[in-house]
Amino acid sequence: MGVAVSGWRLAGAVARTGQLGVVSGTALASVLVRELQLGDRGGHRARAFARFPLPAVADRIWRQYHIAGGKAATAPFKLTPLPTLSPGPAFHELTVLANFTEVFLAKEGHPGRVGINFLEKIQLPTLPSVYGAMLAGVDYVLMGAGIPRSIPGVLDHFARGEPAEIKIDVTGAAPGDDCLATFDPASLFGGPAPALMRPQFLAIISSATLALTLARKSNGRVDGFIVEGAVAGGHNAPPRGPLQLSATGEPIYGPRDVPELAKIRELGLPFWLAGAYARPEKIAEARALGAAGVQIGTAFAFCEESGITPALKREVLRLSRAEALRVFTDPLASPTGFPFKVLQLLGTVADEARYLARPRICDLGYLREAYRKPDGSTGYRCPGEPVEDYVRKGGAVADTVGRKCLCNGLMATVGLGQPRPGGTEDPILTAGDEVMHLARYLPSAGDSYEAADVIQWLLGKPAPA
Repeated sequence: MGVAVSGWRLAGAVARTGQLGVVSGTALASVLVRELQLGDRGGHRARAFARFPLPAVADRIWRQYHIAGGKAATAPFKLTPLPTLSPGPAFHELTVLANFTEVFLAKEGHPGRVGINFLEKIQLPTLPSVYGAMLAGVDYVLMGAGIPRSIPGVLDHFARGEPAEIKIDVTGAAPGDDCLATFDPASLFGGPAPALMRPQFLAIISSATLALTLARKSNGRVDGFIVEGAVAGGHNAPPRGPLQLSATGEPIYGPRDVPELAKIRELGLPFWLAGAYARPEKIAEARALGAAGVQIGTAFAFCEESGITPALKREVLRLSRAEALRVFTDPLASPTGFPFKVLQLLGTVADEARYLARPRICDLGYLREAYRKPDGSTGYRCPGEPVEDYVRKGGAVADTVGRKCLCNGLMATVGLGQPRPGGTEDPILTAGDEVMHLARYLPSAGDSYEAADVIQWLLGKPAPA
């Protein structure tokens, strides 16, 4: 769904119905500090901070970022430390606290199950992010956009209070180079870290080959799979084979890209299907194919409890009723190189004129690529940053064409856009093909719906009146 669209409110609302509510784990440190600078609306972060097991850390971060009553509308947000291969304690503490806060709030006040979703492509914050979620008792960790073979072992180590490490992809690194990110929970506690519940691990995949690789070659237990099709929102797996584009410029997916469910079933692990399954008959179809259930994103992304700003939600729902929405699978937008679903909406980054008018800025850095400099040190570059900077760092001009700053655009989608001299950052919305059918959840005389309405409809109960 992007950044903070499936935040703690939405995940908690879904979990209260008996389903698995999942928070987005992307850029939570930035989400937290921006909410603090807006005054901690509703006092929710203060409540979570009071339950954080390291009061001194929570107090220090509160004093550093919180602005009583909120900052001025045109004042810029104070930025967080950029992710690096060897971050300092401030980065670790903030990332742990941010993930703890989001999961704590999602789990608060009910016995339901809550998960957190990470992208394997965003590697640098992964370890403290996972640990913070585990400190709050997260029930599931989901990860896609890559091959997360090391995450099951990370969960095992953290559950025992032990340090963990993951290999970081560094372009140009030699075989002997140290490309490991490490995190030791004891560094937070100043002594032995507590034992924690080991959450279930679900890998997000698009092929039986990847499922087999993860089941057999991961460094710990894989508990199941989310099998995601090409019509799902957010990042999609690239088509297999040479990239071919349609007449509209979208990647062409073919028979080779259809997951072989029979081979996935043979692994004996539960799996869920994702991508245009938000209909009762599709849920029945998924179960008939052996799935434990389905994953739904787009239908929840525009409900009352989602993080998307109310104005954007109202406009999308209006256009859905008018059957005037279109999703474009953009092969270039994401700095990761993965195809990315972009909802075509005026006033957003999908508007070519607005995209071209935006100065290229990379100041959040979650999608930066680590690369080895000639002197052997590690540098960081993003195809969405100023072209001259990217080229100076050894990048190719061709890789910058069409790239968009997803970090800033997705933050703006949830009302946390950075004010700039020329105006606040424009939003970018991602959605699956199901966005065309959102009007089915709306009452006849209303312009909004709740997460519970979606679940009622999916389970075959009467639609809202």
